[in-house]
Amino acid sequence: MNSGMREGQLCSHTLRSHGVAIARIHVHDWLIFLLLVMIEVILYLTHPFYRYVGKDMMSDLKYPFKDNTVPVWAVPLYAMLLPIAVFLFVYWRRRDIYDLHHAILGLFYSVLITAVITDAIKNAVGRPRPNFFWRCFPDGKDVYDQLGNVICHGDVNVIKEGHKSFPSGHTSWSFAGLGFLSLYLSGKIQVFDQRGHIAKLCIVFLPLLFASLVGVSRVDDYWHHWQDVFAGGLLGLVVSTFCYLQFFPPPYHSQGWGPYAYFRVLETLANPPPPTNAMNVVQNEQDVERQEVNDRNNDRFLGLSIDANARSTMQETTTEGK
Repeated sequence: MNSGMREGQLCSHTLRSHGVAIARIHVHDWLIFLLLVMIEVILYLTHPFYRYVGKDMMSDLKYPFKDNTVPVWAVPLYAMLLPIAVFLFVYWRRRDIYDLHHAILGLFYSVLITAVITDAIKNAVGRPRPNFFWRCFPDGKDVYDQLGNVICHGDVNVIKEGHKSFPSGHTSWSFAGLGFLSLYLSGKIQVFDQRGHIAKLCIVFLPLLFASLVGVSRVDDYWHHWQDVFAGGLLGLVVSTFCYLQFFPPPYHSQGWGPYAYFRVLETLANPPPPTNAMNVVQNEQDVERQEVNDRNNDRFLGLSIDANARSTMQETTTEGK
């Protein structure tokens, strides 16, 4: 642990001492977050573009209609709750509410922005899933209109989901949440400290490996084409990187272990602003007078007898010498 980490532990900022102040500063961020939640709900409920699907296209869309290896309900658990558990552990160790708040806010924005972009593209593109045939014709009897487009007679909601292949939501959510966690861990354990501890890289790559395996499962389950997974993973990584750098320095930075806000607080404490009101001026004058009294008492204790004029002359001489 470097000197910066020790300094951070000595200057802790807890939820009780700084929680209200942080909430006031970032109230607009949380309001925008709620707005994004509403936008995401609307996009999820919106019907996608029903792209033309002809009979000659069915050879690529006739894969088995399997269950998800990774259920939909599990995605928020590992993409959001798992990183939050890590953030809480770090807060328990360091007692830094700035780190906890910005990590959670950055994670939420990373996942939600990714979700909004993902669903917006899904609805606009309307690409059929690899198992679209069985969604459209659950009995295996395909029907087409005069133009050669499908006439589906399956469940409406199942058909709707069948037009949401590009990009992969599972993959984009996974890389948005676990990608953010990887960046967070790389800063906390200082992967780029130039000491050559390769084990740190293994820790950082674990969340990315899990996210990659989720993406592979989407292809194996025939819910997505490989292009969907690639685009979803890239989208999640890009958004998570932008959101992380909004609150934290790059992991390779010497101060990459803490949020920007924390270092601003330390800088303010180290360089307090000059007094700006009468109360501060009076307090400073009282401190000066108290120091002068202590100096005189120390001189008497040491057997020194220097009057005020002599002391003033000595101080002026010292100042000129400097």
